[in-house]
Amino acid sequence: MATKISEIGEFKLIERITSNVKIYNNSTIKGVGDDAAVVERDNEYYTLITTDLLVEGIHFNLVYTPLKHLGYKVVTVNLSDIAAMNGIPEQITVSLAISSKFSVEAIEELYEGIKLACQRYNVDLVGGDTTSSITGMMISVTAIGKVKKEDVVYRNGAKVNDLICVSGNLGAAYMGLKILEREYLLFQELTKENSTTPFTPDFMGKDYLLKRQLKPEARLDIIRALKEHNIKPTAMIDISDGLSSELHHICKQSGTGCKIYQHKIPIVDEVYTTAEEFNIAPETAALNGGEDYELLFTINNTDLDKVLNIDDIFVIGIITEKEEGLNLIANNTKIELKAQGWIAF
Repeated sequence: MATKISEIGEFKLIERITSNVKIYNNSTIKGVGDDAAVVERDNEYYTLITTDLLVEGIHFNLVYTPLKHLGYKVVTVNLSDIAAMNGIPEQITVSLAISSKFSVEAIEELYEGIKLACQRYNVDLVGGDTTSSITGMMISVTAIGKVKKEDVVYRNGAKVNDLICVSGNLGAAYMGLKILEREYLLFQELTKENSTTPFTPDFMGKDYLLKRQLKPEARLDIIRALKEHNIKPTAMIDISDGLSSELHHICKQSGTGCKIYQHKIPIVDEVYTTAEEFNIAPETAALNGGEDYELLFTINNTDLDKVLNIDDIFVIGIITEKEEGLNLIANNTKIELKAQGWIAF
């Protein structure tokens, strides 16, 4: 009997289809299993390569996602993967599948956002492909970057007693999505009722949350700051699927457990107030929401004083022995940390 993909989920599927993949070239240093592939480049640098595919109706809704914002976002989410390898992006390619519902002007607007992101991060658009789609839009971006060989950071390098750090704040992108979805549902209801009342979405005071969802940034500034302070993370990943899921990736690949403290997780006031509106615990948004595209990394505990001197980095926990499992400490209570972030299938 055929197995449904939903029965095993995205990550188990990836494990099954890549478990027997063979590497035939010595130039391939790291294949499947990290934020980016690592390929031999020259005596000093490795080349980093990463790809993301975004599908209309799954990853974005064009009713409330401006095409210019979408173009910007499809670039930055890929550059975030390069940052997670402690690298610097240099080029991108963009492949696009579009249906006949899109005008030339609409695609030009999409590319305005793509070009803006390239300008913002000093990245070159060097190629891609364009084809037709029966319905909707699909965008695939491949980002290419570089990292000095001695600087490359993988997910599997965390050691017991390493400190767990995150950049920025968490949960805002998810709450921004909740706001957009709420207003979209209200609009749909009015449409069903054939109401003549003009619909104006209620975004009052939500600008920051909407920006975090619609126009995320790649934290290359954090990579530069770590280098300036002579800190090399022992493991790193970007937070695309939620803090809990990303911690599971690091701990599984590093063969460790972890302990994070609820009160240490950086959450802005806008997330607290909006989470209350939706009857959601703000910590749930931070742990499981995803799409923050902040950096989650571990450092040697001897680098604590250095990292505390860097703005927008927060120490939230410690790496433990594997046998201790993954735990959240809330009000002196230990809670098992489950991976409940984005589920693709």
